[in-house]
Amino acid sequence: MKNTVFKKFSGLLLLVIVCFSCASDLDFNQVNDVKLEPVFVSNLASFEIPAKDFVTGGVEQNVIYAVPTVDIFNDSFFRNNLVKAGLDFEINNTINRAYTLEITFLDVNDSPIHSINFSIPAYTGTENLVSTTETFENTQLNILKRTTKMAFLLRMASGPALTENSLGSIKLRSGVTAYFIIE
Repeated sequence: MKNTVFKKFSGLLLLVIVCFSCASDLDFNQVNDVKLEPVFVSNLASFEIPAKDFVTGGVEQNVIYAVPTVDIFNDSFFRNNLVKAGLDFEINNTINRAYTLEITFLDVNDSPIHSINFSIPAYTGTENLVSTTETFENTQLNILKRTTKMAFLLRMASGPALTENSLGSIKLRSGVTAYFIIE
């Protein structure tokens, strides 16, 4: 019986404490002041082209061209909230020939609106990485917001002949780091 009386008394005491405790007025308008600044990191494009792909029927092909669709820039959330973006590119050449890579940003009409160029030195037996970051802010963000495709044009420079048995490859990895402000 003592246990039941103690439970009732404890419950009543807790109720009295809760009723007389301090509380400030709640300001539900604070929700309007919320500002989120997420950062989104994603892969953008990647490829690996073996040296033998630069040779067709025993004849060297100096140019390889690819135009993948880039859906990340077409999203309305992206267009409305993006404040800054960095495109990171890393190219590893293990072929004993130098190359140039031109990346062209295309709009919905396949018209070029921006391009980035890389010189890729020939492989000499040591790691041959070329890395760069292209940052888009302020008015340059419109370039990304209008981009629907990216054209990759890889040109081979003169040098030792390649055959179907040539070793090595060119690897490209790229990613995007997008900074948003959501209010």
